[in-house]
Amino acid sequence: MKNHLVRTHRSAAEFPRAEHLAWKVAEVATDPVEVAADTEEMIVNRIIDNAAVAAASLTRRPVSNARAQALAHPYRQGSTVFGVDGRYSPEWAAWANGVAVRELDFHDTFLAAEYSHPGDNIPPILAVAQHAGRTGRDLIRGLATGYEIQIDLVRAICLHEHKIDHVAHLGPSAAAGIGTLLGLDTDTVYQAVGQALHTTTATRQSRKGEISSWKAYAPAFAGKMAVEAVDRAMRGEGAPAPIWEGEDGVIAWMLGGPKAEYSVPLPGPGEAKRAILDSYTKEHSAEYQSQAPIDLARRMRDRIGELDQIASIVLHTSHHTHYVIGTGSGDPQKFDPRASRETLDHSVTYIFAVALQDGTWHHERSYAPERAQRPDTIELWNKISTAEDPEWTRRYHSTDPNEKAFGARAEVTLKSGEVIVDELAVADAHPLGARPFARDQYIAKFRTLAEGVVDPAEQDRFLEVVQRAGELSAAELPELTCTVSADVLARAPRSPKGLF
Repeated sequence: MKNHLVRTHRSAAEFPRAEHLAWKVAEVATDPVEVAADTEEMIVNRIIDNAAVAAASLTRRPVSNARAQALAHPYRQGSTVFGVDGRYSPEWAAWANGVAVRELDFHDTFLAAEYSHPGDNIPPILAVAQHAGRTGRDLIRGLATGYEIQIDLVRAICLHEHKIDHVAHLGPSAAAGIGTLLGLDTDTVYQAVGQALHTTTATRQSRKGEISSWKAYAPAFAGKMAVEAVDRAMRGEGAPAPIWEGEDGVIAWMLGGPKAEYSVPLPGPGEAKRAILDSYTKEHSAEYQSQAPIDLARRMRDRIGELDQIASIVLHTSHHTHYVIGTGSGDPQKFDPRASRETLDHSVTYIFAVALQDGTWHHERSYAPERAQRPDTIELWNKISTAEDPEWTRRYHSTDPNEKAFGARAEVTLKSGEVIVDELAVADAHPLGARPFARDQYIAKFRTLAEGVVDPAEQDRFLEVVQRAGELSAAELPELTCTVSADVLARAPRSPKGLF
């Protein structure tokens, strides 16, 4: 990996295009390096993972509405929309599938200077691959780039510090991945990356206060914008430049300011794109910093005994966990039993309380209104708080994978005065956890979440196709989807009439 120093340059200063970060990203995208076997295996795992969570969310209102919008844009040689037959315009297929993947907050994650769900790259890159008649090998190469670029930007450039939503790294990565997929030249990818960044930079209010369904729509919007940016760039349209480093660019006015510097690692020429191997998926449908606390709560239940004997619980954890999903956020909604599902899955106090009581976590039952409004849950929930611990913050930002941690230390004080303490650094499903996910676990997750939604024969067909993704012909690539019965689709809320 080569580190690239990125900072603001005045308009009058000499700053050759070849030194722009967008150009360096484009060079990575256009490097014809082959995808390593272990990287390809993980890419297939993540396609399965995306299909699993899309199946589980298929009948939810935001997904139903996004699907209805896509179905209003049929296209003879277009892309597939998860759950239904037919072919649709690629940007709208990317939109609908992106919402389905993101709705339950249940797919893969990478956390460093910034946060990300790099599996959000799959819907737009797959949609373009199907539309453009590309092969499974092209798809694998494109996805390797999408993961690489998003994860490398996340390693280096913090967005949330400046209240910018993390999808600002997704627009450029998806555009770069599509560029690799299509075999575009460096200049075209450069323009597409710049356009994608310019159109997908927004505030983090989507993940603050009363969190709405836009939390699921925001990544899908970034993927849709990436598809459109590539289309425009292929037609010869340019982008604001230099998009990151310009005097009125992203760094100067949206991030650290004119004096800020970022060191962005990117693969050198001929270097394999392996960043996906540093990411991890979720066993539980909740914000990633809740994964280890859920496992910790399950582990502590027997030691605690009767939960009504608890006087207080403090979760000592990282800056991010405390301020984004903990009591450091100052969001009263995180203790509101009538809060939206999107808000509850960003409340580690609620999640820890329910995991302690139930000893398990379910993507629907754990968020049901009757579950959140149980009096004993509300009582326990309000006994839980979080506190930032500098050591957990340091480990969160560590670049050593053996030291990096996303968990917490729980101190449970009983009414008797006894204090029970335990901690867990990483979730059980993490690559360094107690039960790391591999192919069998991804398939099991798909089977579990697809049950009652996707017919067993259709599950079998999809799993057979996806596990030879890299060998698929252009004619076979549209088979990388699942369809469901009309009875299943009828369970979804009817989408009100919009513009389309």
